[in-house]
Amino acid sequence: MSEARSTDHPGVVKAWLAFTRPKTWIIAAAPVAAALGLAWGEAGVFHPLTAFFTLTIAVLMQAVSNMQNDLGYAERKAERGNRRGLPRATTMGWISLPTARIAVRAGAVLALLNTAVLIWLGGWVFALIGLASLAAAYCYMGGPKPVAYTPFGELMVLVFFGLTAVCGTYYLQTASVSANAVLLGAALGAIASGVLAVNNFRDIEHDASIDRRTLAVVLGRSRFLIVFALLMALPYAALITIAATTPALWPTLAALASLPKALAVVKALPRREHEALNEVMFACVKLEGLYALLFAAGAAVAGFIGV
Repeated sequence: MSEARSTDHPGVVKAWLAFTRPKTWIIAAAPVAAALGLAWGEAGVFHPLTAFFTLTIAVLMQAVSNMQNDLGYAERKAERGNRRGLPRATTMGWISLPTARIAVRAGAVLALLNTAVLIWLGGWVFALIGLASLAAAYCYMGGPKPVAYTPFGELMVLVFFGLTAVCGTYYLQTASVSANAVLLGAALGAIASGVLAVNNFRDIEHDASIDRRTLAVVLGRSRFLIVFALLMALPYAALITIAATTPALWPTLAALASLPKALAVVKALPRREHEALNEVMFACVKLEGLYALLFAAGAAVAGFIGV
């Protein structure tokens, strides 16, 4: 689908939905939900107010990241007719660049205010996490050398939308970080990285044409497909490790029920092309939500059994 500037405005609501992309917020909410379940399952603790502000900061960071990504592409004039992705609101002319910049800054301010609450609840370590997360959201597509133009995008997603989100949520609830929290963070970070991987695989020709050296461009199709398969396998290896090393958490094996969907995504990636890969990308988003929900439910059951 060409992203030439559109003369047909979809309306204010649809324009802002395209700009903020709420469907991807699952990537932010999933690790928080799973970590809350793990905190209850391992330590028997759940603090509702802390959980609320943890969830809101995660969603805010995802929204800011989405908006900055949209804005960054327009500012760099990086769109070409061979891009196959979803329409970007600023490139299509649905939202002006000044308005987009204001929205990004407003989102950043809200994130900082939310971070202030987390600092009050969990200590100054969350000032570093909040600032690092905002910097990552900006640096992905902003600045002179955006991460989006390097092979490190998937790694950044794994770190911030996996390890940081899970371990930070767990720490706020328990004042500690367990080995299982790290494993869970790696698991959910791998699926979130898979979402970006599908996006980059879909746009491999476009990215190469603008000298955007994503991991897909650097590795090439065949090797990148192997990396993607490994990303989809990691969550289940982590799940089995958690259950094996902490037998009391055996109910979390309920997340294995999501394995068929992971296999379906792995099979679909090389068989689809162009716009059809958008469906694969959102299937990956749904996979993360399902995995997290099943894990959280299993961990909650483990917590109640252990009470």
